[in-house]
Amino acid sequence: MTINRILSIGILLSSIAILFTGCKPKGPQSVTTSGAAEKVYVAPGQYDEFYNIVSGGFNGQMSIYGLPSGRLFRIIPVFSVFPENGYGFSEESKAMLNTSHGFVPWDDLHHIALSQTNGEHDGRWAFGNANNTPRVGRVDMKTFRTVEILELPNSAGNHSSPFITENSEYIIAGTRFSVPMGENRDVPISSYKKNFKGTLSFISVNPQSGKMNLSFQLVTPGVNFDLSRAGKGPSHGWFFFSCYNTEQAYTLLEVNASQRDKDFILAVNWKKAEEYLKQGKGKKVSNVKYAHNFIDEKTDVATSEMLNEVMQLDIAELKDIAYFIPCPKSPHGCDTDPSGEYIVASGKLAATIPVFSFAKIQKAITDKAYDGDFNGIPIIKYEAALHGEVQKPGLGPLHTEFDASGNAYTSFFVSSEIVKWDVKSLKVLDRVHTYYSIGHLCVPGGPTKKPHGKYVIAYNKITKDRYLPTGPELAQSAQLYSIDGDKMQLLLDFPTVGEPHYAEAIPASLIAPNSTKFYKIEDNKHPYAAKGEKQTKVERKGNQVHVYMTAIRSHLTPDNIEGIKLGDEVYFHVTNLEQDWDVPHGFAVKGAANAEILIMPGETQTLKWKPDDVGVFPFYCTDFCSALHQEMQGYIRVSGTGSNVPITFSTGKIEEEPKGK
Repeated sequence: MTINRILSIGILLSSIAILFTGCKPKGPQSVTTSGAAEKVYVAPGQYDEFYNIVSGGFNGQMSIYGLPSGRLFRIIPVFSVFPENGYGFSEESKAMLNTSHGFVPWDDLHHIALSQTNGEHDGRWAFGNANNTPRVGRVDMKTFRTVEILELPNSAGNHSSPFITENSEYIIAGTRFSVPMGENRDVPISSYKKNFKGTLSFISVNPQSGKMNLSFQLVTPGVNFDLSRAGKGPSHGWFFFSCYNTEQAYTLLEVNASQRDKDFILAVNWKKAEEYLKQGKGKKVSNVKYAHNFIDEKTDVATSEMLNEVMQLDIAELKDIAYFIPCPKSPHGCDTDPSGEYIVASGKLAATIPVFSFAKIQKAITDKAYDGDFNGIPIIKYEAALHGEVQKPGLGPLHTEFDASGNAYTSFFVSSEIVKWDVKSLKVLDRVHTYYSIGHLCVPGGPTKKPHGKYVIAYNKITKDRYLPTGPELAQSAQLYSIDGDKMQLLLDFPTVGEPHYAEAIPASLIAPNSTKFYKIEDNKHPYAAKGEKQTKVERKGNQVHVYMTAIRSHLTPDNIEGIKLGDEVYFHVTNLEQDWDVPHGFAVKGAANAEILIMPGETQTLKWKPDDVGVFPFYCTDFCSALHQEMQGYIRVSGTGSNVPITFSTGKIEEEPKGK
C-alpha cells in the first residue's frame, strides 16, 4: 500500500464526513411529530410497556430502561465492580470476576441476547459478552442479577458474542482477533497467515437452570468475526457470521484490511457439527485454562472453578460444516429475518445491502456452485446465494432488525439515518435522520420469529447539541421512533449510561409478573446467616472475626462490638430481616478500603474489613429505610495487637460510665 493510496482513502473518508456533517442541523432539533409527548408519556403510577435491556459498552454493565418513557430503572453490574451495591467487593460476589488472568474488575460489554423458546422471547435470562477478557455472563431476569460468568479460551476480543439459537440451545461467541493457539503461541506477528486462527465457541445452556457449559469450539481460518444471528424456522441449525480482514492483515487494518471488494459471511451448520462430535471426530484440547463462575442458588454465594479442556472441530478439515459467502467489504451486521429465509449482510464501506436466501444457499451447496475456496473453506458464488440487493439505501449500513409486517430497519453510520425497506421486494420505504452517528438499533423482538414491533430505537455514538454540555464528553443517547404507521416518527431522545452498543426490548408482561420481590428468610441457606436477632453473635477464629449481624428498620444487631485487635480481619455477615418489597439495607464501616454492601430483604451479604488503626469506628446503614434511618448505626472498638480486651457485643445495653481512667 503506497502513501498516495493511504492519502487518497483518507481524503475520500474526510469528504464523506464533511458532506454528511454539512447536512446535519446547525442547532438542537425538536421533535416535530404531532402528539409525540403524549405517545411517550407514562402517567405517575403507571408502568412502561417494554423493558429495554441495553449494553453498557466500556462500563461492563447492562442498563434497564422503560419504553416508551426512556426512564432508567437499574444498572446491572456484570463484568465490572459496582461500589453502589458491593458487586465484586462483597465476599459473596468477588468470585464472579475470577478469570485465568486472576481477578479482573472491568470489561467492555457490547451485546446482549435474551433467552428464547420456539424463536420467541421467554423472559428468563439475559446474556452479555465481555470483549476484552473473553467471557459470557448470564443475568437472571427474576432478580436482575448476574448469576453466572463463563470465560472463553482460545479467544481474543469477544466482540462477536453472544448470539442465541431459537430454543436457547446454544450461545455462540466468535473471536474478534485471531491469535496463535496450541502449544506454540510465541510466534512472530508477521506469521499471521500461517499461525493465527479464529474460534467460534458454542456454549450450551441448560433448559431448566440456564447453567452454561462450553460444549465445543470450531477452529476457523485467521480472520476477524463481527456480528451473527442464528437461523430460525427453515434455517434452524445454522448460524451466519460476518467476518472481515480476509486479507489476513496484522498492521494498519484501516487500510490493509480494506483491500478487497468483498469479505465474507460464514454460514455454519451447527447440527452437522453436533453429528461429528457424536462420531468422535472432535479433538480434546487440554492446554487451556478458563474460569467458570456461578452463584450457588442455595447459599447465594459465588463459586469459581478453573477448567482446562475443550472439544474442537476444524472447519477446514470437515468441509461440510461451514461455507463462505462473499459480501461487501468490512461487514458488520449479519441478520436473519423472522421467517428464517433471508440473511441480511451489511458492509460498513458499502452503499448497498445484499440479502441472501437460505433456500438458494442450500441449493448452491447441493449443486456445488462454488467459486474456489478460502483456506480450505468452499466459497459459494455470490449470485447463487443472492436474493437481491437493496439499491442506494444509504452509506455505511451496520445493523438490521425487523417488524412483524415484512419490513426491515437498517442503521447507517455514515449518513446517520435509519432506513426502512421491504424484505421481499427490497424497495426502500422510508428513512429518518438520527442525531448522530447511529450504531446499532433495536426493534422490540426484532431478532425473534415474532417481533413485537411498535418502536425502533437508535443507539447513537455522538450527541453534540442534543443535551446540556457536561465538559468534553457528552452523554450518549438513544432515540425512540414510532413504527406503527407507514412513516417512522421521532418521539423521544433520552441519554444512556456508558456506551450503548446493542439492546433488546421485551414486553414487560414477560418479566414483571415473575420479578422477585424479596427472599424468604426461612429459605436463606447462607452459612453465616442470622435469621433473627437471637442468632446474632461475634466469633473469633484466629485473626479472623466473624460478625453475625442483622438489619431491620431501624437498627443493627449487634451495634456495639469490642475485642477487635489491630491486624484482625473482620467479616460483617449482615442479614436483612425485612420481608417486604423494596426495603434493602446498606452497610458500611469507616475506613473500609473496598465498598459498601447492599442487602436485599431476606438475604445475607458479607463485607470484609481490615482496620488500620486503633480506636472506635462507626458503622451504619447506607440505604435510606425509615424515618429513623440516621439512627441506624453502631460502633466497633479496635485495640492494639497485644490487647487482652475480650470479644463482647450487644444492642440496647447501656453500661454505667467507668469512673476515673
